[in-house]
Formats: sequence, structure tokens, C-alpha cells
Amino acid sequence: MHYIPCTDEQEKELLGEIGISNFNDLVKIIPENLRLKDDIGVGDALSEFECENAAKSLISNNKIASENLCFLGGGVYDHFVPKAVDAIAARSEFYTAYTPYQAEVSQGTLQYLYEFQTMICELSGMDVANASLYDGASAVAEACSVALSSTRNSKIAISKTVNPKYSAVVETYLQNRGVEIIYINEENGKTQYSEILNHLNGLAAVVIQSPNYYGIVEDLTVSKTQLNETKALLIAVSDPVSLSIIKSPGECGADIYAGEGQSLGNYMSYGGPFIGLLAVKSKLVRRMPGRIIGKTVDREGKEGFVLTLQTREQHIRRENATSNICTNQGLIALRATIHMSLLGKAGLPALAKVCYDKAQYCANEISKINNISLPFGNEFIKEFSISVSTSAKELKQKAAQQSIFINTLDNDNSDSLIQICVTEKRTIEEIDTLIEFLKSA
Repeated sequence: MHYIPCTDEQEKELLGEIGISNFNDLVKIIPENLRLKDDIGVGDALSEFECENAAKSLISNNKIASENLCFLGGGVYDHFVPKAVDAIAARSEFYTAYTPYQAEVSQGTLQYLYEFQTMICELSGMDVANASLYDGASAVAEACSVALSSTRNSKIAISKTVNPKYSAVVETYLQNRGVEIIYINEENGKTQYSEILNHLNGLAAVVIQSPNYYGIVEDLTVSKTQLNETKALLIAVSDPVSLSIIKSPGECGADIYAGEGQSLGNYMSYGGPFIGLLAVKSKLVRRMPGRIIGKTVDREGKEGFVLTLQTREQHIRRENATSNICTNQGLIALRATIHMSLLGKAGLPALAKVCYDKAQYCANEISKINNISLPFGNEFIKEFSISVSTSAKELKQKAAQQSIFINTLDNDNSDSLIQICVTEKRTIEEIDTLIEFLKSA
């Protein structure tokens, strides 16, 4: 049997086998007003060769980060990916692996997912991590769902310093659940923690990002202190690379950690696939979605790995569902595991320190330029915001014309803020190129 479109004769034969004479009889159950009548505009059929050329033509319009000076941040980062990550992840037993249902035939998959969970727990200071979620945005939304189901409250407070894309996904997830979403104002690039006190009644969780959307490191302990006498939980959102050199969410008293793991051995890839990180304190483990792998021994005392607490999509129960997740990002989690294993406990902080040193150098030099300032100070790790006297959007376009990628902020109504991220890949010469551009602009 082949899988190309059927001929008229084949179609007639197929329909005859099920006792109907034409395609309209097949779809008559669909109301007439819901049937597509207009041409959907996909054009004429193409041969394989023509299709390949059409795809190449579209690809040529892309601007590739590796071929330009990339200072983009905001949740997706241009970190170096060791070739060993590609080599190991490309083994057929890994890239063809399916979701691990049967422990006896999935030991390799279960082991690296267990190791992934362990590493995320160590980074975040949490007790249990899952494996895993779609991306950072869905991880934050799932964290909110965990808080709602565990506290039985119906109000979520989100700092305005949280990535707006994450907040938008939270709104989408919760829009039909009778949940009230409140936004906590910011001041000088940080959360106005005193505002949290105005919303404690019926509060399920407060979502704080550190380093936040502006790149600034926030004091999570302040938020936790304000929640101590309530049922409300603290959800901390953090970049995992930054967590290697700042206090972990667990150390700051957070109940849930959520984040984006793209910076751990995964390419920018035009926006995905990425991997959402979710970890919780042990009291919340039965509320956590996704797969959780445990380590045990068999009857002969041999070490083995198993899915525990929930094995498939057992938390999907229609209107009673605690989660909207239905799969894991196994291959992306594997890449993150390989990457963290290669770097080790010393390598990851060293990586973060290099990013920090280069970002600080870049910010210091930029602050010397007339009509440019650092409005939120220099308490950042690898990304920061600058304020310009001209249109930020026009400056971004002008930079792109010179093969320099910088970004504007989604929540900036003033059109004056530029976001700059400096990873270990950016050389001093490249940073100086950005500085010279900003001087001339």
C-alpha cells in the first residue's frame, strides 16, 4: 500500500467497500453550513522536486542567529551547544524513543529522565521534578494549576516583571476556570511586593520571575514572607543557567519552580521545540502533572527505574483534569541531561559567570553612551534592559540591517526599552561592535 493521494478508481473502490457511492455521502453527517465550500488557496500540487525548491526559497528569507550577532534574550538564548550533545542525542535508540510506558523495556529512557529530574531538583532546590512540559510558558501555567488545585483558592497574582508571553499563556489556560488573575505592579524593574498584601484573600499563588523579564534578580524571600500566614504558594520562574550562581527558588522558600530549559543544550530553533521545567516541594507531588520517574530495586536487588504515582495521562479526566499536559519532551530533556552532565557542578556556574562578566562589561560600556541609560541598575546575570532616547523599534530594525539582533520589550508602551542578552558565545570584539553601533545610532 502506498500513501500518495488515491486515483478516482481507488477512491470509488474504497467507498464501495463501506457501502456508499460518493464522498458527499461520507460527510453527510456534517451540517451543510459547516462544510468548506471555498478554495483554501494552497495552490496546485507540486512534485517532490518543486516542493523542495519552494521550501528552499522560503528558508532563504530567514535570518539565522549563528550568521549574525545575536543579543536576543527574553527566554530564548543563544548558548553554545557542545557537539557531544548532538552526537549522543542522535543515537537511534534516543531519537526514536517513545513515551516510556512499560518499565521493563524502557530502562534507558527512564534512567536519563530520572537523572534529568535529579539535576533540575538540585538546580531549583525543590524535592521533585517531572519530565517534562512543553516550554517555559506552559510550565508556568501548569504551576498555577497545581496551586489552584492544592489550595482550593481561585486567585492568581502575577508580577508585571514576569515574561508577558508566560502571562498570556496562563490567561489562556485559566480563562474558563473561574480564576481571577491579578497583576502586581512594578517599580524600577522590580515587583512592588507591598501590593501582594492587598490580594491575600482567596489567593492561590503569587508568580515572581527572577531574573525577571528585564533581567533583574528579584528577592523571592520578600514575597514568601508575605504569604507565610496564608495558604497561597510562591511560584518562582527562573532561567536554569542563572540558578547555578544565585540562590535557588527552594532556598528562597518557593513552593513551585517553573522555567524554560532551552538554554540547557538546545538550539534556538526558530522558537522550538523547547522544554518546560517544573519542580515542587514534596507536599505538592500528587498535584504535579506529567511523568515522574523513581529509582528502586527488583526482587534480585538490581537497580531499576519506574514510572511512579502516575504512569500515563491519568491526570487527564475531562472536566476534573488537574492538567492540560499529555506528553513529555523526552528528546529535549535528554539533550538537557547530556549538557548538564558534560558541564558538571563546576562547569555550569563557570558558564554563568562568563555570561555575567561579559554582560556586565557590555552594560558598563553602553552606560557611557550619551542618551542611553540602564534604568533598572546592574543587578543582572546575562541580560539587561537599556533605555534609549530614540524609537526602540526603529533602532531594532536599524540594527538588524547591520546583522545585529537586539530586541524590544513586549510590555514597553514607551517604545524606549531595548533588551540585550550576552551569552558565553559573544566575544569582546562582537560586544564592541554592538557598542559602536549604539554610539553611531
